[in-house]
Amino acid sequence: MGTVQAQLLAEQFGLSGRVDLYYAFILGMSQVLQPEGIAGIIVSNRFMTTKSGTAIRQALFDRFNIRHTWDLGDTKLFGAAVLPAVLLVEGKEGQKTVPPAFSSIYQTDAQATKTSTNPITALSHEGIIEVSDGRCFHVQHGKLDTNGTSSGVWRIATDTADAWLTTVENHTWGTFRDIGKIRVGVKTCADKIYIRKDWEDMPAAERPELLKPLTTHHIARRFKPLMPDRPSQILYTHEVVQGRRRAINLETYPRSKDYLDKHRHTLEGRKYVIKAGREWYEVWVPQDPDAWSEPKLVFRDIAEEPTFWVDLDGSVVNGDCYWLISQNPTQTELLWLAAAVGNSTFIERFYDLRFNNKLYSGRRRFITQYVENFPLPDPETPLSKAIVDKAKLIYEKTPSPEAEQLQKELNTMIWEAMTGSAADPTRV
Repeated sequence: MGTVQAQLLAEQFGLSGRVDLYYAFILGMSQVLQPEGIAGIIVSNRFMTTKSGTAIRQALFDRFNIRHTWDLGDTKLFGAAVLPAVLLVEGKEGQKTVPPAFSSIYQTDAQATKTSTNPITALSHEGIIEVSDGRCFHVQHGKLDTNGTSSGVWRIATDTADAWLTTVENHTWGTFRDIGKIRVGVKTCADKIYIRKDWEDMPAAERPELLKPLTTHHIARRFKPLMPDRPSQILYTHEVVQGRRRAINLETYPRSKDYLDKHRHTLEGRKYVIKAGREWYEVWVPQDPDAWSEPKLVFRDIAEEPTFWVDLDGSVVNGDCYWLISQNPTQTELLWLAAAVGNSTFIERFYDLRFNNKLYSGRRRFITQYVENFPLPDPETPLSKAIVDKAKLIYEKTPSPEAEQLQKELNTMIWEAMTGSAADPTRV
């Protein structure tokens, strides 16, 4: 739209933050729809589960009575690469007390129990439905739940799912948020200059002094990261002095200075760095320099299966991953407990029932607002301590067939700790 048009729409419709054009369309509809008049809206389903969608979720409840929502997921009904949702709303005249209906359909590898012609006709059924092109979909029908607030994340509520989530809540001691703050990795805004795999090919007299090992999604693996032959390293430009982060003094590191000087024209092209009063050679988002030496839990942003691992190598985490350290240095055992929970089929089920932000091919988004709410069992119980010990053993044994078997055993232990049962009763 461009900045000017976005600002005009924001002012006209009272929007803040990033402005998507469909926000304005939906708000515009509310101004012309008569009480009890009906409107159908086809839109991306992103607004249902993201922070940026908070305002539009609030507006939909404030301005309409929502009759039914269909999350059409990865059905690929349209040519555009979007996961669509359909909303049936009516002009507001008083507050409806009946929760809106909610239906969802997502592709699955599970065995079908029924057949249908296509994803639309499959919505008249429930369960695992195979359509004529061979794809199978999980169809669910329930009520729209927003966790008690009109701006809350939208999810489908069913009696079975709600009972299961209550069971999990009763077994929850805390969440990942209680371990420490989840952060995204560093952002250089000039990766080709700062991040390389061939630093070691440089003559020692030219190789920058400020190199640190770098963790990226390319080395992602459950519990223990991959160890490539030529690992990435980052020229890291920050330090902490007297408790405050600052850019390093380049004069102290002559080889790093010579290298960065060769790329000074490109780096100074990052005008926002200069305008922010920063040094021209700085990594744009460095995060906490002191934190890199601490044990860290790292995880991928987008993955078909959750992939959490523990970093014990003092790596800097790149911006394609998220990470956290224990806010209490004496509680690093919680990182291992979190890794065990994060890599379980239990957390897949929890994610799908609480957030269900899926992309194509079953990939999930593991972002801060979801992961910080992942539950943890009481770390002081004998079972939790056994879980931590097994997670550490998996780390030591990875990669090996023994580690794979240990992961299966650990998965069962997580289910037992979080639900009191070694199986998932909500599976169709």
